[in-house]
Amino acid sequence: MALRALRAALEAVYVRRLARKVEGLPRPRHVAIMLDGNRRWARGAGHDDPREGYRVGGAKVGDFLRWCDAAQIEHVTLWMLSDDNLHRPANELGPLIEIIEETVQSICAADEQWRIEIIGSLDLLPGESASVLKDAADRTTGRTGLKVDVAVGYGGRREIVDAVKTAFEKHTAAGGDPQELAENFDLEHISDNLYSPAGRDTDFIIRTSGEQRLSGFLLWQSAYAEVHFVEVLWPAFRQIDLLRALRSYAARERRYGR
Repeated sequence: MALRALRAALEAVYVRRLARKVEGLPRPRHVAIMLDGNRRWARGAGHDDPREGYRVGGAKVGDFLRWCDAAQIEHVTLWMLSDDNLHRPANELGPLIEIIEETVQSICAADEQWRIEIIGSLDLLPGESASVLKDAADRTTGRTGLKVDVAVGYGGRREIVDAVKTAFEKHTAAGGDPQELAENFDLEHISDNLYSPAGRDTDFIIRTSGEQRLSGFLLWQSAYAEVHFVEVLWPAFRQIDLLRALRSYAARERRYGR
């Protein structure tokens, strides 16, 4: 117990030191994070049930958002479930979605000021899950704090396809000619119809667990994003890991393809 308390005290000192080092440095406005490694964490921690990893990972989300608040981040996107994950066996998918519902309801609690939006193909979710998630997010309407997009049933390719469809639906609903839109279709027609238009430009993407690929995450928005891969599994992610990532971001020269 004494050793644990000492370790926590030393970590708190290091957090304050890192926070001072990144203070005043360039920082991302929009941070997107891939919450990867929950099942591996559960196995490594000796749990037979991988759901324990998702439970601990879900509990970490609120902490992460508070750390982002402290770091003056304006917008966060959390990738909690991909559209590919929806093909998992029902006995695995069902409990995972329940944990996601609990996590979303927790971060939408009345004592927080975060503005939550659920993005993704919610029509693909089983049962009443989409309604549960939407109802929780609706309770945050009008808040002025950190903007948080929770990606559930999300796929970057699917989002681009849906954005094109939405652009044409809006155009034709307003009496426009589809052929005319096809001839004048531009980048803005996609950017304006993403699941979360406010997140059209992502500055910084973090992926936990050591995997070094985007797996279709925010394909459109990540064109000029900086990417940071960290070995830590998501349930073990700490404020130190976020601050180190922000320090790495601040040291980079963003050229936007120029």
